[in-house]
Amino acid sequence: SAVGRGPEVPFRSEAYSISAIARGKELRLTLSALDPATGPPPQDLVFRFGMSGSFRLCPAAELPRHAHLRFLTRESPPRALCFVDPRRFGSWRLGDAWQPERGPCVVSEYQAFRENVLKNLDDRAFDRPICEVLLNQKYFNGIGNYLRAEILFRLKIPPFEKARTVLEALTEQERRKKDPSLTLSKKVKLRQENPDLLELCHTVPMEVIMAEKQLSDPEHLDNYAAFKNWLQCYLVPGMSSLRDRSGRTIWFQGEPGPMAPKGQRPRKEPRKKSPQLKAETASPKVTPRASKQRRRATEKPPKSEEREEEEAEEADGAKKGCAHRRRKATAAPALPEVPRGVRRSRRISARCSKGAAPAV
Repeated sequence: SAVGRGPEVPFRSEAYSISAIARGKELRLTLSALDPATGPPPQDLVFRFGMSGSFRLCPAAELPRHAHLRFLTRESPPRALCFVDPRRFGSWRLGDAWQPERGPCVVSEYQAFRENVLKNLDDRAFDRPICEVLLNQKYFNGIGNYLRAEILFRLKIPPFEKARTVLEALTEQERRKKDPSLTLSKKVKLRQENPDLLELCHTVPMEVIMAEKQLSDPEHLDNYAAFKNWLQCYLVPGMSSLRDRSGRTIWFQGEPGPMAPKGQRPRKEPRKKSPQLKAETASPKVTPRASKQRRRATEKPPKSEEREEEEAEEADGAKKGCAHRRRKATAAPALPEVPRGVRRSRRISARCSKGAAPAV
């Protein structure tokens, strides 16, 4: 597109195929001409999706907004396979090379991923909280913000526990699972009943991948509702959240852990009231006649009572100072009505007793 930030793709062919392979958070597309003898050589593109990137197949006449790269079909009417990225955090680059600083994929290279973590626990990267280390793509290639929250929540691991403390405990579990005295069925049962953090880094993303047909289109309301139902911690009402040192929000339940950032208080996602509760607490419809009856019931008290309250409040305020005025006034007991002339004569006599001239 004219506003796309990615490089031009130097590939032109009337008929070609697209194949793809994923590794962690990257996806490599290969464009291959159907007739290699007359067509251009294959072209590789490696994509990163950022927070909002996705591929969408749609009619070419109805391109979605922010469709930054389009591959057109030959059918009539044509369709377009679009790389859509509203927030423009995603990108693509030419060539087939994966990013060198990324480790083995947690999904497709599980054993290599596991070994890469356990053999490098002396790396200073593991001095940080476990929630921050789970976003380090050198060791956890494929784990993102919502996945780390779901993984730690299932294992009841505080997000700000030291990463090395959490992962060193896996070495003992690794030794037990490799015990030669255990039969294969017992080893399988032990893994299923006691999954560790590295195993969940593989199985939790697989749950999403297996349900990709229902969860692949975030703009489809039914699919997004299914994804929200799958979430157990991330953005779930009742869960707490804090920002880590990189500014990303981690969702969790319970205590944050000993390495929680100073000066922050966990925020709690408010629980939403059910529609039934809202209906019960909704104000009933008020008819004109009912409103008149309500106004009559809440009419002002007799004027004499109101004046007595004001005078008592003024007298107390003169004695106790301005602080008392901030307190809620206590209603004085009702006194019998005093004729107006009597009240006036009392005020005049009071002034005279203090040496003041009577009002004219």
